[in-house]
Amino acid sequence: MDRIRNARHFAPRLQRWLENSTQASERSGEGAAQADLQLDLFAGGAAPAEAPTAPPSPPSPFPASSFPIAAPATVNLLRPPVPLRRPDPSPVLPPADGMERRQVLVGSFILEYALRRSTRRSIGFMVDDNGLRVTAPKRCTLADIENAIRAKQSWILSKLDDRRQRRAARLDKPPIEWKDGAKLPYLGGEITLRLHHAARNRTAFDPQAGELALGLVQGATELLVKERVKNWYKQQAEGLFAQRLDLYAPRVGVQYASMSVSSADARWGSCTIGRVIRLNWKLMFFSLPLIDYVVAHELAHIHEMNHSPRFWAHVGRVYPQYEEAKQLLRRRSQELPVLFG
Repeated sequence: MDRIRNARHFAPRLQRWLENSTQASERSGEGAAQADLQLDLFAGGAAPAEAPTAPPSPPSPFPASSFPIAAPATVNLLRPPVPLRRPDPSPVLPPADGMERRQVLVGSFILEYALRRSTRRSIGFMVDDNGLRVTAPKRCTLADIENAIRAKQSWILSKLDDRRQRRAARLDKPPIEWKDGAKLPYLGGEITLRLHHAARNRTAFDPQAGELALGLVQGATELLVKERVKNWYKQQAEGLFAQRLDLYAPRVGVQYASMSVSSADARWGSCTIGRVIRLNWKLMFFSLPLIDYVVAHELAHIHEMNHSPRFWAHVGRVYPQYEEAKQLLRRRSQELPVLFG
């Protein structure tokens, strides 16, 4: 009988010891490299007054994009801050996108976030126009996730509020009118959209005149015009990005496996541990020095899958003005008109 009482007394202590050991093991992976490093849209702080100096260009110009480069002319959005109250205790069902929508009490706010489980070893945060997204290890408890959110609450709330203000500013800008003579951003300058009737749909770009001409069949819609302009931007991006990657990869001292053009809503570029580079086609709106900054940034991730001082040293070796470029990229992105929103 004494042995049974001792076993009952010892079992809860053993269980607590095992749980503490498991949590400590998970937290030991906090510093592990991420599988996919991303350069978010609008990253950085206050913008400087001048653009960075462009790194040296190759001797032969890019034939498909030969237009002269002009001078660079929420708290959470899912729910705004509300007075202090407890999170909704009702069960949260996973939506179609596979991410749980959850709530956590942070200071005097109810903060909503989307939670995704993955094989990564640490808890990661990302803020975009849809709010806060949290990626956590599969074995990580909700208590650990909520504690991590509270530990980062100053950064998270600041980013959410900044993102909400910038999104509101973008939406206040008048959208592009898709008509003959419309001005479109291209490589830091502007080109003119020319529309005319034709027997078949055809797109032609005149770099000397700075005009993008679209031949339209009878009955063509504005949606068709927008899609053809978007496809033209993407085609230009494929050639230009490949050229800039091939130029900078030897300077950074790396080899990348492949490149693809991205249409992401919340990042300019990304690099995976498999050395796959993805670059957003909307970079074609900006001047070549800013495109080169993003290229150098992603290539440097092949050396360091983080944003440590060693990473920035690799960027700075080939692009010394990276800090100015980072801030200017953010400012230019805010100044753009709404094209495809």
